[in-house]
Amino acid sequence: LYKAELIHRQGPWRTFEDVEYATLEWVDWFNNRRLLEPIGNIPPAEAQAQYNAKLEQADLAA
Repeated sequence: LYKAELIHRQGPWRTFEDVEYATLEWVDWFNNRRLLEPIGNIPPAEAQAQYNAKLEQADLAA
């Protein structure tokens, strides 16, 4: 997915630093801004935060 969406689509790349920066931006988008329909149209990071909060509540209740 990473190669198809970023590396091949936006190349050719001039320097390693260009690839590195683009990779960081893509990972940020993939984890924090991409909306996933199967989990309620929220980003994966938000779904993980909600899951962790539920685990903490369950630990406190027990």
